[in-house]
Amino acid sequence: MKKQTSNKQILLTGGGTAGHVMVNLALIPLLKEEGYTIDYIGSYDGIEKDLISPIEGVTYHAISTGKYRRYRSIENIKDPFKVLNGIRQSVQLIHKLKPSIIFSKGGFVSVPVLIAAKLTRTPAVIHESDLTPGLANKIAMPFAKKILVTFEKTLQYVDEKKATFIGAVVRPELFEGSKERACQLLDFNPNTPILLVMGGSTGAKHLNEFIRSQLDKLTASYQVIHLTGKGLKDDTLTHPRYRQFEYVKEELNDLLTSADVIVSRAGANAIFEFLALKKPMLLIPLPKRVSRGDQILNAQVFEEAGYAKVLDEDDLSETTFFDKLAQIEQEVQEMTARMAKRDAKDAIHHVLDTIHTYEKHS
Repeated sequence: MKKQTSNKQILLTGGGTAGHVMVNLALIPLLKEEGYTIDYIGSYDGIEKDLISPIEGVTYHAISTGKYRRYRSIENIKDPFKVLNGIRQSVQLIHKLKPSIIFSKGGFVSVPVLIAAKLTRTPAVIHESDLTPGLANKIAMPFAKKILVTFEKTLQYVDEKKATFIGAVVRPELFEGSKERACQLLDFNPNTPILLVMGGSTGAKHLNEFIRSQLDKLTASYQVIHLTGKGLKDDTLTHPRYRQFEYVKEELNDLLTSADVIVSRAGANAIFEFLALKKPMLLIPLPKRVSRGDQILNAQVFEEAGYAKVLDEDDLSETTFFDKLAQIEQEVQEMTARMAKRDAKDAIHHVLDTIHTYEKHS
């Protein structure tokens, strides 16, 4: 990896979900070490604003952006005009900030930024986490110089001349988690198994309701950490072996490290972090009726590799859920042995090398 000594300007973008921000969060400390001035373009009220704005040394800029909806809405008529305004705002920001490169993690906020990158002749790199690109990245990819992908199979869905398979990018601090700190925070017994349930940054109402309905049975075997999603915490529900949070940031590494088994949606960034930590997982992907099916494909790949068990949300019941947990308990040693063969610490350096390769030099 090249070491940068001069002060250079980089513009990051991506948002809509935590998964579209996590790679940028992993990059920011390393970019700071290399002397980059860092600006971030996100939406006015997306989760990226909550995650990025508090970071010292990173300047957050909000722009107008559209959103793809799988239902009829007047907003679908307004959105093209929002995107056009976002392009105008992005062009103005690029002219003002003069970044040497733009790095995009995806989400619809990135589309006007990547179009503006092309219009201003600013090199841009895109990272795609999922097996198949989402609509936002499909739109944005023609405007990028380089595409980095997490799954090798993704190469067949993108311009292979531009694309490179690098594997999963995980946050270096992920490996600094402490089970002892987590148990102190949660008032849990470190000798009793811990189950962590994570529904994603926007939550999982159906999954949340199911977990709560099975709490007595679950807590007979596990201590349960439940990340519910924003606004989905139930403060009326208390149990000595159950702790719930809407969202955690600083403590997340400790909570992940403490878990013996993880029940989760199947967003690529999250499940690759579980894999990096060698955590057996039961994946309940977002069903296709409310998504484009990317989580279903991600989960299938992990199940085929022997890293996870998968349960369709439509098949979720007391019987199917506890049958899958029992399978994980029986196969936990084999699952973790397969995971041990993966090294997730190198991909982030591929990203940095790509940034160095494609950035403009004044």
